[in-house]
Amino acid sequence: MYKQFDEFLNELSETNATLDYFTDFGKIIKNVNKISLKLNQLNYLIGKDDLKTAISDVFNENPKAFEVLDILIAVRSKDNKKTIDSNGNIASFDSYFNDPNKIFEFIEETGLGGVFRNKNITNLVDYVFGVEVGLDTNARKNRGGTNMEKAVSRIFQKHSIFHKKEVYLTDYPEILSLGDDLKRVDFVVKTSKKLYLIEVNYYNSGGSKLNETARSYSDLAPKINQYNNFEFVWITDGQGWFKAKSKLQEAYNIIPSLYNLTSLVDFIKKVKEENVEIF
Repeated sequence: MYKQFDEFLNELSETNATLDYFTDFGKIIKNVNKISLKLNQLNYLIGKDDLKTAISDVFNENPKAFEVLDILIAVRSKDNKKTIDSNGNIASFDSYFNDPNKIFEFIEETGLGGVFRNKNITNLVDYVFGVEVGLDTNARKNRGGTNMEKAVSRIFQKHSIFHKKEVYLTDYPEILSLGDDLKRVDFVVKTSKKLYLIEVNYYNSGGSKLNETARSYSDLAPKINQYNNFEFVWITDGQGWFKAKSKLQEAYNIIPSLYNLTSLVDFIKKVKEENVEIF
């Protein structure tokens, strides 16, 4: 078994990142367009020595323009960030944006005041576009998983393996052992012998998430596999697993149907022999 696991590790791919993995420009453009009108109004502040008066001018015209100040320091409003104010009290970012004096304090204390006066920024729409590109790097891990799902789906299609995507387990009330462990699976494949419930992921880098995933699926697989007409399948890949090798090996010894992109051909061969059904 150890030799088989060693081979499994050696098969892990270096990356599944296509060029569109690195930056989602469509999402970035959409985010910027949502607030571009307010950003253009805040452009009035650029180059003004008397920022306090300039802030009052904009506030009198459109007080809501300042609702986007947080993105100028690379913070999203939905994050509900808090800070310690000049009096030593904890304050939410939102509390700064509805009063010209507080707005001035926010701009000065964050360092934006000097940036505006010195014209280090010339256009806030362009600037926020760059901020959004930077923030988008946080979404790359999710895109790695999405790319993996696309890759597995393409392989299934290539081999004429009919499959359903994103299936809720409430469709199978006969599986009584799950509780709240798993509410949805990435794919389902049905053969004349059984129904395969498939989870798919990809890890380019290490982290606690890998250990938790391996532990969770190790607990989950026996709960599903106790039913003769169901089987749990885990398809995972990526060299991030080298940093969680021991947990993956534990899962490898517990989960009979654990595949990577290389060994996935074994699963395809198996389900073809059982005759894949359309459902």
